Amino acid sequence: MREHYRAEGLAEAELADEPMEQFARWFEQAAASGIFEPNAMIVSTADPDTGRPSSRTVLLKQYDERGFVFYTNYGSRKGRELTGNPSISLLFPWHPIARQVIVGGVAERTGRDETAAYFRTRPHGSQLGAWASEQSSTVASRAELDRLYGELADRYPPEEQVPVPPEWGGYRVRPETVEFWQGRENRLHDRLRYVRAGSGWQVDRLCP
Repeated sequence: MREHYRAEGLAEAELADEPMEQFARWFEQAAASGIFEPNAMIVSTADPDTGRPSSRTVLLKQYDERGFVFYTNYGSRKGRELTGNPSISLLFPWHPIARQVIVGGVAERTGRDETAAYFRTRPHGSQLGAWASEQSSTVASRAELDRLYGELADRYPPEEQVPVPPEWGGYRVRPETVEFWQGRENRLHDRLRYVRAGSGWQVDRLCP
């Protein structure tokens, strides 16, 4: 299977000075195009002992000049791997508009105040789910998971404030490289990559 990409591309003169500004432009365009969950990204980490990589889809919850933020259980596989090896890769696969953004950087935990502020914005059911699911661990059955959730729902009805789980929180990915990939005709895609250079950024064009 093969798709034919468009003739229009991405030129160096079109890029913003900073990668987060360029990301904001593309993210807004991806959202306006109707892509389902444009904030869905593939997060890749690696085991610090074996080097074995693992990937999963996570939702981006915030981005600004400091980097990209997502939330998870710190005891999950990605959380455990990031504890020993904070190097991380993010991939935004915007296939319907023939674009990708690939980020390489370092993940740092967000502060508890920032985590708590975000947790309060989550739907009540999602707050309970963060308690019910010991992410990445083995569970006996779906019935067991539903039972745990039901107990929490009884303990914290909708009008009751749900506390933030102690092992649940955010990561901020501080980018070191950000590549903007635009599909082009004849597989001669445009790949422009920002690379951190001191206090600024340089832009490299990569062969497709």
